[in-house]
Amino acid sequence: MTSKMLIADDSAIVRRGIREILSTQSEFEVVGEATNFNETDRLIKDLNPDVVIMDIHMPGEHTAISNEFISRLRCSKLLAISIWGDEPTRMLAEVLGASILLDKANLHSTLIPTVTELCQKPV
Repeated sequence: MTSKMLIADDSAIVRRGIREILSTQSEFEVVGEATNFNETDRLIKDLNPDVVIMDIHMPGEHTAISNEFISRLRCSKLLAISIWGDEPTRMLAEVLGASILLDKANLHSTLIPTVTELCQKPV
């Protein structure tokens, strides 16, 4: 069974890297990419992804993160990514309902096992 993935990051290079990593596994299908929170919200509604891989420090976060957005995020499995691993970032990931927070610098080795494990958990 194929799991639908939505990649949300303001960096085209990061999105491309995540797409390439995920493309090595036939059970993952990238169904969309977003560059900010507003696009992420729209694509969650339109595409109904199984997993959202989202940078939690994108432009517009203070105006776009609403209770409705957080509710939609919680209908999918959220994998938060960031270059920051400090306490405020971990707290934000928790508020957003992220199952896991990954360091962007290590995605090449952590993304596939983490997404695989996340896909096996119920929403």
